[in-house]
Formats: sequence, C-alpha cells, structure tokens
Amino acid sequence: MQLLAVGLNHTTAPVSLREQLALAPDQLGEAVLAARGWFARIDDARPAGARGSDEAAILSTCNRTEMYAASGAPDPLDAGAHFLADYHHLSYPELRPHLYLLPHDGAVRHAFRVASGLDSMVLGEPQILGQMKDAMRVADQAGGLGTYLHQLFQRSFSVAKEVRSTTEIGAHSVSMAAAAVRLSQRIFDKIADQNVLFIGAGEMIELCATHFAAQNPKSITIANRTMERGEALALRFNGRAIKLAQLPEHLAQFDIVVSCTASSLPLIGLGLVERAIKTRRHKPMFMVDLAVPRDIEPEVARLDDVYLYTVDDLGQVVQTGLESRQAAVAQAEAIIETRVQSFMHWIDDRAVVPVIQDMQENSETMRLFELERARRMIARGDDVEAVLEALSKGLTAKFMHGPQQALHRAQGDERARLATLLPQLFRGRR
Repeated sequence: MQLLAVGLNHTTAPVSLREQLALAPDQLGEAVLAARGWFARIDDARPAGARGSDEAAILSTCNRTEMYAASGAPDPLDAGAHFLADYHHLSYPELRPHLYLLPHDGAVRHAFRVASGLDSMVLGEPQILGQMKDAMRVADQAGGLGTYLHQLFQRSFSVAKEVRSTTEIGAHSVSMAAAAVRLSQRIFDKIADQNVLFIGAGEMIELCATHFAAQNPKSITIANRTMERGEALALRFNGRAIKLAQLPEHLAQFDIVVSCTASSLPLIGLGLVERAIKTRRHKPMFMVDLAVPRDIEPEVARLDDVYLYTVDDLGQVVQTGLESRQAAVAQAEAIIETRVQSFMHWIDDRAVVPVIQDMQENSETMRLFELERARRMIARGDDVEAVLEALSKGLTAKFMHGPQQALHRAQGDERARLATLLPQLFRGRR
C-alpha cells in the first residue's frame, strides 16, 4: 500500500478553478466511494479482495480540494490525479499543472502541515482542523478509512495539537473575517453608519458577523435558506433574518454584503446587483464573497459602484505580519518533521506484519506436527527421554531447513549477505 495526497489549493490554483473542484459536505461520501472504485478498476490484476482494500478520504474547503489515499494499485499518484479530473469532468492536461502529487512521506508531511494551519491562507488558523475532522468522519461513514488513513488522520490531529500548544503559530494572525472588516473600512469611514447583510449561517459567516458586530453597524441582517438557523444567528447579534428568496427585494438596502454558502451556483447575479445599485442611486456597495464555488457572479466586479472581493483577495490582506511569525513556523516545521519520521517508521513496521504473520503460521504448523508425532510415540510406550529428544531434533530440523536451503541456493553477494544475517536471526536467548 502506498500513501498519497493529490489536490490543489490557494497557492496552486485560482478561485475560478478551485470552485470547479469544490464539493459540498453532502457530496463527499459519494466522491469517496467513487475514488475507491477508481483505484480498484485501474488494477484488475489484483485479487478482488486486495482491490477492495484501497482507502480514500477527500477534504474540500474554500481554499483546497484534495484527496488522501492508500492504494496498492500501480502508479496510484497518477491515478489519483486522473480521478480528480474525471470526477469533475475537467481536462486533465489543463488541470495537471495546478495539482500537487505527494507520495508517501510527502503525503504525511502535507497532512500534518494542513492540520497545523501551516498550509492555510491564514497562517495558523484553527478552522481547518475541524474541517479535516469532518472529512475523516464522512470518509469513515462511507467506508473509505482503513488502517493507514485512520492512523494518518489521528496523528495529524495529535500533531496539530502539539504545534498549537507549543508554538505561537496562531498568534497575531489576521483572520479572513478581520480582513473583511479592514477592507470595508477603506470604503466607508464608519461601519457604524452602514447596514450589513450576511448571506449564509455557517461558521465563516458567524466569525464575520462577530467581527462586524464589534464595529456597531446600523443594522445586521442574516439571509439564509433555513429561516430557523438564520433567526438563531441573527438573535445573537440583535439582528433580523430573511429568507434567501427575499434577496432581490432587499439587496438595495445594504451597504455591506458578506456571503459564504455551500451553493453550487451563484446566488447573486449581475442583473440583481445592477438593479440594487440603481435603487441606491449609485451609493457604493461593498461585497465580500468567501464561498467556493462563488456566491456572487464575478462580472459584478465590473460595476463602478461595487467593490467586490473574493476569498483570494482577502488572502493577500491576511499575509500582513507574516514575517513576525517565521520563528513559530520554523518550530512547527521541526515538530512536524519529527512526527513524519515517527509515522514512516510505523509504516515500515506495518510492511513486515504479513511476513511476521506468515512466519508465525508456518512455525505453528511445524510445532503442531512435531507435537502430534511426540504424542503418538508416548501412546505406543516409547521412553519419555527419547520422545523429548526426537521432538527437539524434529523442531530444529524444520526451522533450519528453510534458511539452509536459501544459503545453498544463493550465490555471490546474496550468499555473503545471508551468511552474515542468518547467524544473527538464529542467535536466540539462552
């Protein structure tokens, strides 16, 4: 089995491509099943039981879509890359330059860095850890986790905890929510005079609402598909809730719009914003689209009185202060490297488990054969000392037969290596 990670993120692909690979939470289980099936199909030479042992998990956020897998198929990295292209109906030659293909220890190192927040747009942000735990849970429910990936995720979470508790990796970081507030203050002198609309009711919207609420805006409104959830969030910030379907009639009322939903299609189109701006008599509107796929059509950015920012735009803002955190990054990388080596040692140990099991089974077969022969000798009245002598000699002969035959058949360097190794293997405790 080979571990691998294949995917793209905010450093390798623009949001226009990331949104084409993004998967909603309710789509992940199906994608995991499809990935396992893909690995099984590309290696029909393996026994059916071995093909069913492939493992897969998929992590999809606004900043990344990546697959972790453990497969015994030939060239599983290339297979994983082709799977992402095929599953999302994309051209492989066009997608390939944006993908990272990480084998074995590279995949382990990547998983540890992602969980620790070192690969995030916001260095050290904690949300990714929860997203990885969700991805693991979905993969487990879909039957995608086996020994290798289960251990990989569990160790990733442990490493993330160690990094966050022993370094300052998350200190002084500028969150996406704080960056949205900072950008809005470039457009409006006082947020306290503005009406703010949040579209969605997930974790990112909750964070953004918390940051904007600290600026005491004139009003806060939550638009959500589920009214009950929207009302619950609005209540926390002394705001009101509306249904998504009411956006066309209410959009013009808002000066600041922050959207982050799991919709696969844009919720706000160019025409809707054009009408809203006309109603507002061209008063500026600040819009932040944190969703991937995007909630707001990119063409909206062409309007003179609209200031539209995407998740990638905010990513440039959050890089401020990065230099002051480089010492913490170095500490975190050192911790991760040590834990990677430990995990690879566990992988190596796993590789010899079948050999050990086979040796134990063969030894047990020999033992039972000689034991049964000894019982027959005792049953016919043979001397006990003679029986014990025959038992010990029989076991010794059987255990030595294989190594002796291997030594006789070997030649040259192989014989020299066996001649050095075998005495070590059979130098038992006395």
